[in-house]
Amino acid sequence: MDLEEEVSGIRLDIRYATENNFMGEQLYPVAKAVLRKPAAESLTEVQEELGDQGIGLKVFDGYRPYEVTERIWEPYQDPDYVADPAEGSRHNRGCAVDLTLVDGNGEELLMPTDFDDFSERTGHDYEDLPEEAIRNRDLLREAMESHGFVALETEWWHYDCQDFERFELLNLPLESVP
Repeated sequence: MDLEEEVSGIRLDIRYATENNFMGEQLYPVAKAVLRKPAAESLTEVQEELGDQGIGLKVFDGYRPYEVTERIWEPYQDPDYVADPAEGSRHNRGCAVDLTLVDGNGEELLMPTDFDDFSERTGHDYEDLPEEAIRNRDLLREAMESHGFVALETEWWHYDCQDFERFELLNLPLESVP
């Protein structure tokens, strides 16, 4: 499901469709975020719940073609932050989403780091941060987990839908995914 079409009010900042990412190169031909139906439906519930509080979600990444996982792995090979292609990524299954919180104007709320920072500060247990960043990180986690997502402990922005293993790895071009 295309998140921009299916999740009312969601914002996108698909960094891998630009050079503004940790690889410094465009990895996606289009700025599009898609997820499997169960994950997209749960994300809709999160967006609605947060909307009642005057905030919302901004998505950095969803489904990722397998070939992009291979490109990302080659220079980094750190399983704490990038998926080993031998196992595939939850993103390759359309079951993982990278996101943050935004205010009513679409401005990002303060978080521990920027997206795709590969430092210890990105972990959910890292506490040497401004109180506001911890509060926002915890709010995102609480909202996501209350709707069936599971946090990746090393990245405050990454969440997987439950039972992601039941979905196969995909290598469909992003521009061809409905």
